[in-house]
Amino acid sequence: MSERISHAGLRGKVMSADEAATFIQPGDQIGFSGFTGAGYPKAVPGALAKRITEATERGEDFRVSVFTGASTAPELDGVLAETNGVLWRMPYQSDPVLRKKINDGTTLYSDMHLSHSGPQASQGFVGKVNVAVVEAVRITEDGGIVPSSSVGNSVNYLDSAERIIIEINNWQSLELEGMHDIFRVGLPPAREIIPVTESGQRIGTSAIDIDVNKVVAIVETDAPDRNSPFKPLDDDSRAIAGHLIEFLENEVTQGRLPANLLPLQSGVGNIANAVLEGLSESNFENLTSYTEVIQDGMVSLLDNGTMSVASATSFALSPEAAERMNQNASDYAKKIVLRPQDVSNSPEVIRRLGVISCNGLIEADVYGNVNSTHIMGTRMMNGIGGSGDFTRNAYISTFVSPSLAKGGAISTIVPMVSHHDHTEHDTMVIITEQGLADLRGLAPRKRARVVIENCAHPDFRAELLDYVERAEKGGVSALHTPHNLDESLSWHQRFVETGSMRK
Repeated sequence: MSERISHAGLRGKVMSADEAATFIQPGDQIGFSGFTGAGYPKAVPGALAKRITEATERGEDFRVSVFTGASTAPELDGVLAETNGVLWRMPYQSDPVLRKKINDGTTLYSDMHLSHSGPQASQGFVGKVNVAVVEAVRITEDGGIVPSSSVGNSVNYLDSAERIIIEINNWQSLELEGMHDIFRVGLPPAREIIPVTESGQRIGTSAIDIDVNKVVAIVETDAPDRNSPFKPLDDDSRAIAGHLIEFLENEVTQGRLPANLLPLQSGVGNIANAVLEGLSESNFENLTSYTEVIQDGMVSLLDNGTMSVASATSFALSPEAAERMNQNASDYAKKIVLRPQDVSNSPEVIRRLGVISCNGLIEADVYGNVNSTHIMGTRMMNGIGGSGDFTRNAYISTFVSPSLAKGGAISTIVPMVSHHDHTEHDTMVIITEQGLADLRGLAPRKRARVVIENCAHPDFRAELLDYVERAEKGGVSALHTPHNLDESLSWHQRFVETGSMRK
């Protein structure tokens, strides 16, 4: 793979992953590349896990803090979590082993907006970045790093790190070069205005320029990204997609959206991906996207011509779609732009472009507050990710979910959410397979009935309506937002005690 390292002075830095891992010391804070299972280092984390395990067996304390762009994969989050060696993690994760360590208190976790994470690392608010470990497809003649299948926070970590380790991955296509658009936003008071006025507009460079003197090791790898396949479309997903398409068609008819809509954002997951698949069967043409991840459904829209261009910071593809992306990277580079998440998740740009956001939820309450992170208010699932960046600043913000979970034991529409991630002020549209609740311009008492009548499952609808009606008669507590505080979380308590929200 020496042809992938064009900088003569860096060729001598090539070594094994085990050797590279010796540059990471106990207590170090490590900035890894990677975002939603794409573009993360494949070898060094495993070698570091081996070092941590050996040190622990000798009775030594070896723990590190881990920064990323978003979630990674078992080869990074999983292997490090298994050692109990992750002291602190930010800003988003989805690994089951790491999730367990977070919830049992072994690993401290800061769940933060993705648009905040890179700048906070650069500003030093979360301490020094001692080491940056990033994956690349090649190193240019002047030492620039051409990222692989994600950009994420790599620029922030490379700029801030005291030491840099680069993994050159031969599995990642060299034709990814040219897909990236690297633009440094900077920090106050010299923060740059991001001059993006169209989804596909390029404003930066194809490689990340770095201080080559900070490079301590280069590791050669040949391993694929490990993303999971998406679940096939089911009846609920099709119904949700249908409700959203009908809503968007009406917005066009009412003159509130152009015929090709405005740039679309889609969160990670099976439901959001299914909504994208549904757009393939709509009458919309020449769609665009300004989002954080490109999933299979969006690639399909690009393939069939429904979508003309997509901007993101990463892929979140099934293994089959990832292979197709690698084989046809030069063609996709004409339609896809991968940016740092400082840009892809920039609130200013999201609002400027008028993005239509679509994200998943764990639960929503009758007044439109949304919980997208915690099960029963306490157990962390994955994190808020970029959903807050887009929801707060979207032209139209939507949340999608089936109305039931856990085989019908849980209603995703509840009297009061057990944890707040997105307030009623930011939630415009909620969609389940039952229907769509357009909450724009509605006061709380109106919102409650619209959510219950349109989104709640029939098995829980009458009980929700009874709750609201009694709350409205509750005297001093029946003010602007009526609640029965002694039972507002009783559904969650019932589930904890019995395994079901049903009476």
